[in-house]
Amino acid sequence: MKLLRIIGLPIAFVYGLIVHLRNFLYDVGFLRSKSFQTPTVCVGNLSLGGTGKTPMVELLVTELKDNLKIAVLSRGYKRKSKGFVLAKNDSTVDSLGDEPYQIYKKFSRITLAVDSDRGNGIITLEKEIKPNLIILDDAFQHRKVKPTFSILLTAFNNYYKNDYFLPFGTLRDSRNQANRAQIIVVTKCPQNLSIKEQESILKSLNPIDHQKVLFSYIAYNSVLKGTTNEKTLEAIQDKQVTLVTGIANPLPLIDYLNSKSINFEHLRFKDHHAFNENEITILNSKDFVLTTEKDFVRLKGKVEKLAYVEMKHQFINEGKTELINELKMATKLNF
Repeated sequence: MKLLRIIGLPIAFVYGLIVHLRNFLYDVGFLRSKSFQTPTVCVGNLSLGGTGKTPMVELLVTELKDNLKIAVLSRGYKRKSKGFVLAKNDSTVDSLGDEPYQIYKKFSRITLAVDSDRGNGIITLEKEIKPNLIILDDAFQHRKVKPTFSILLTAFNNYYKNDYFLPFGTLRDSRNQANRAQIIVVTKCPQNLSIKEQESILKSLNPIDHQKVLFSYIAYNSVLKGTTNEKTLEAIQDKQVTLVTGIANPLPLIDYLNSKSINFEHLRFKDHHAFNENEITILNSKDFVLTTEKDFVRLKGKVEKLAYVEMKHQFINEGKTELINELKMATKLNF
């Protein structure tokens, strides 16, 4: 692994130069960022996946959907459709992508669309839907759009100040681009994160004057959801469990299951993995398959004994209130 990182160092250097040049061209106005009439909230990160963008989008939808006409706009990573696609009752994982499909199935009364061109997606939503607020999922690097409000996520065990450019590290954007965010959320923290530890992270991140840094942890639901009769984690403690993950960082879930005394084998796949027929056959031979919500939407209807563990962000102290208040002030919306 060390050898691969050393080999990746010159590639990371070249990649970093390209990223810096691109950002410089946007910063000086040679490349243009466009603002839109409808308030937009960007949820993103500086690194590859694993910071909890989808749960953060879901948290925002949960908090705002009863008082605002919301639209969620995503790229729809690895979908098989092209261009702008508006989610409908007959939409599938293939047409939307796994994470947008997950959001739509959970909040079917909101508008959800996918478009790799976020600007075109916003224009289409403004014309056809006229939402009060558009939530941009994973759009921090999409600088053609200048959002009204940006929420930058960084994981506790690998926050961006300690990271490096791909492929030497996991950064896909420059550390200094964090300055474009109004809110920085350090996700996947220990639930009992001390004030001293918070202050240490604040010192390391060194936010600029207009930024607030908030801390959140993952809250898992011990009630299982899916297509099986077993409804709680306690009910599967004596079973032969196979954990299947196709996400960037399954370690928090692994730690949680270990804390609940669940004995399991772990089949780990890359993020957004498309399961083939042979893998599906293997999974159907297992006694009990446990997975994540994102993987569940790709495995549902293919694997019989299947359940997932639902997760969500929980803020430490009054973080959620601070986030919503900052969002209100930035968007000037009454909710």
